[in-house]
Amino acid sequence: MARQKVPGAKKTSPPGSTPKSVAKAPAPPRVARDNIELLGDVELTLTAELGRTRETIGAVTELGKQSLIEFDKSVGDPVDILLNGTLFARGEVVTVGENFGLRVIEVVARRED
Repeated sequence: MARQKVPGAKKTSPPGSTPKSVAKAPAPPRVARDNIELLGDVELTLTAELGRTRETIGAVTELGKQSLIEFDKSVGDPVDILLNGTLFARGEVVTVGENFGLRVIEVVARRED
């Protein structure tokens, strides 16, 4: 018996076979990179962290003028650059005229939670 074509009917695959093409769901809308300009005036706190150390209250109360505090990093080690308290990058300390500055040497990848 010959199959008849029905006008407007959709072609279907026989049971147990795989369709030749599968329609993909549309991708979710993405925010255009140009929209980042909307955030251009938002202020952030940038902090350069030379190093850390732990001291007792007794040791801190003895600090005075000319006291030295030793950090956990060596001369030449990169300093951490924090944005609003979160590690963002690492850099090296440079001088710019009479001021200190930072040259970014690594942008830290974001953690996926």
